[in-house]
Amino acid sequence: MNIRNIAIIAHVDHGKTTLVDKLLRMSGTFRENEEIHDRVMDSSDIERERGITILSKNTAINYKGYKINIMDTPGHADFGGEVERIMNMVEGVLLVVDAYEGTMPQTRFVLKKALEAGVTPIVVVNKIDKESARPQAVVDEVLDLFIELGADIEQLEFPVIYASGLSGTSSFDPDINTQKNTMDPILDTIINHIPEPNVTIDGGFQFQPALLDYNDYVGRIGIGRIKRGKVKVNELVSCVRLDGTVKQFRVQKIFGFLGLKRIEIEEATAGDVIALAGLSDIYVGETICTVGKEEALPSLRIDEPTLQMTFGVNNSPFAGKEGKFITARKIEERLFKEIEKDVSLKVVQNDQESWIVSGRGELHLSILIENMRREGYELQVSKPQIIKIEKEGVIYEPFEDVQVDVPEEFVGSVIETLGNRGGSMQSMNNYGNQVRLNYVVPSRGLIGYTTEFMSMTKGYGILNHTFKEYAPMLSNEVGSRKQGVLVSMENGKATAYALGQLEDRGTMFIEPGFEVYEGMIVGENNHDNDLAVNVVKAKQLTNTRSASKDHTVVLKRPRIMSLEVSLDYINDDELVEVTPSSYRLRKKILNTNERKKYDSKK
Repeated sequence: MNIRNIAIIAHVDHGKTTLVDKLLRMSGTFRENEEIHDRVMDSSDIERERGITILSKNTAINYKGYKINIMDTPGHADFGGEVERIMNMVEGVLLVVDAYEGTMPQTRFVLKKALEAGVTPIVVVNKIDKESARPQAVVDEVLDLFIELGADIEQLEFPVIYASGLSGTSSFDPDINTQKNTMDPILDTIINHIPEPNVTIDGGFQFQPALLDYNDYVGRIGIGRIKRGKVKVNELVSCVRLDGTVKQFRVQKIFGFLGLKRIEIEEATAGDVIALAGLSDIYVGETICTVGKEEALPSLRIDEPTLQMTFGVNNSPFAGKEGKFITARKIEERLFKEIEKDVSLKVVQNDQESWIVSGRGELHLSILIENMRREGYELQVSKPQIIKIEKEGVIYEPFEDVQVDVPEEFVGSVIETLGNRGGSMQSMNNYGNQVRLNYVVPSRGLIGYTTEFMSMTKGYGILNHTFKEYAPMLSNEVGSRKQGVLVSMENGKATAYALGQLEDRGTMFIEPGFEVYEGMIVGENNHDNDLAVNVVKAKQLTNTRSASKDHTVVLKRPRIMSLEVSLDYINDDELVEVTPSSYRLRKKILNTNERKKYDSKK
């Protein structure tokens, strides 16, 4: 069978999407006159801006008479559920590792999923043209990781290719001088080393969706590999549900993949990766079969959410000024549309105007908020909270493996802060003047830590973390912000005069001319208590000339608060107001006197 199915797996930013780019371009899949962007597989604006893959994408390459189906997977642990399910669609993986950074936390995470699924690995040492590249040491690290994760003898016999995805060069030799302007070594190794699909052409149709897509015309679309038999458009088939019930439906559309295109096809056969439409509520892990031959495949495990937030209707004084979609009905429609294609997301009604949204991590939820904001929605969101579970009377909480790379001078501060957040050190290693620390930290201890970490290490530190396990909950309080905030007690425009008077009180988040309202957070206090301040106060004007000439007020630059920084920053009694043009931090209780009464009762 001239089909090969592979997934590309890697740690965030090790270059797998750029590598897929070059495989597509240099295999002759695109026409010569076809206009294409860089990193074509990252199709959304957010993916391009952040340089990360959020949703898995499938593509296909025709090469030397073979069709190579490629799954570009997310590298971030928040989207690890997709990586796990994709392993059921492929026979092999390309493990991409940076020639300088070597194996990282998410390298371990994605490789563990691949080895557990028993797929055949190929290792690509990428960015070989970096001056700091250390390819042979990196291959040794990869081998150690394979052994540590319990790879079998066959998996340990992995071929290694050295490449530069950016330059479009590759070779079987680590010497940079042997690099040639071709991706053939990778494509040839896929054909020669990855087994053909383990499927049966004969017998009844059997297909299991591992991913979902959605559009308004056909509803949900199931994406997966055909395990057995063949299927045609308009054929009547059975869906074996997860609860064992059977529902018949007619196949409305079948899509195949080539390059960046999803192509409508009339018929598909075992071994190929397709998208199938016709059942509006098709779900991951169900089995689509020939009528009368209903045999369910083993169900696929979907990672449970570990973090939740409350999404609510914006009720600030500025509500409705900047967004198109502001009502509870519109927000609810959008959230329930999202769960049609994202099986790791859960939405539950909290009250008439808010919903509890659960996901795999801060990035997972912040991407959803950012997408909604860009689409014109206004909403307010709470601080992320961990999801606890109870077993036999014991409360369990999620813990994460954390890897930190920092210059030596910051090690003491990092050890102290991670210790305060419930972390336990597993190892500490020196690499020149860099130190690598490995910790296990409760997930709640990492909420809000990124901002503190980047300030503490002056931007030189690298922090990576990935979900480890649920373990008995630590008794100590971890993860809350220690500093108080400066809260506006008036409505109006901030003045330079008022901000200048308050500069010695803390760090401001706003500039002169910024519209504020009572209860809005305008800065961080130098002390651990909240302080109500007047930022709209104007200088008293008199008709008497001052003996000393007035000087222009020179203010320090305010701290810029991005969405992730804002979500990290807020405490339990605060919210982030999100609109298409602004993020604002605010107190849940806006009225200054009411807030003081509430705080005094605590």
